[in-house]
Amino acid sequence: MFTGIIEAIGTIAELQPKGGDLRVRVKTGKLDLADVQLGDSIATNGVCLTVVDLPGDGYWADVSSETLAVTTVGGWKLGDKVNLEKALTPQTRLGGHIVSGHVDGIGEVVWRKSEARAERFRLRAPDNLAKYIAHKGSITVDGTSLTVNAIDGAEFELTIVPHTLQETVMDSYRAGTRVNLEVDLIARYLERLLLGDKAAEPQSGGLTVEFLAQHGFYKA
Repeated sequence: MFTGIIEAIGTIAELQPKGGDLRVRVKTGKLDLADVQLGDSIATNGVCLTVVDLPGDGYWADVSSETLAVTTVGGWKLGDKVNLEKALTPQTRLGGHIVSGHVDGIGEVVWRKSEARAERFRLRAPDNLAKYIAHKGSITVDGTSLTVNAIDGAEFELTIVPHTLQETVMDSYRAGTRVNLEVDLIARYLERLLLGDKAAEPQSGGLTVEFLAQHGFYKA
């Protein structure tokens, strides 16, 4: 588990295709690896990766074909910058929100505008994730815990202060940039709980408008 508070910016140093999977080496910059051991997890642009080797200036991790299919990892290039966060401990300040490192989908930056000393971004989420994104709720973008300031369908807006721009990869975002999105964990569990006994039925992936109307949660 993670908090979504980025600890360092790393660099993609090596990419090795491995029979349909990928092995990646990340140089970790200022990230303190003194307490990191083999098998530990590090969120890398929001993707929970397992450390398989520690060469001294960073770590190696294996990326499965499933992760390549649902995240931006498949598009990484040598020299790309990535957000890094070590897994939380019982002593960690929960400054962001509870983040699993399991990416729900890929979003895209629609536009970026300056707003006083901050930057305002509009992003588009996949349609199937729109229901989990709430005004003033939390969302994880490339591993960064952020607050949603406005919503318009599957698009949402973020206001980013200078410190966050400096300490994450967000300052590199432009229209068309693809990003990893993880929706609020509580929203996903709440959806499953609302299904009740229907959750045990095949194909019960999520709530439908018909289900919500039937149970008094929605009016057309």
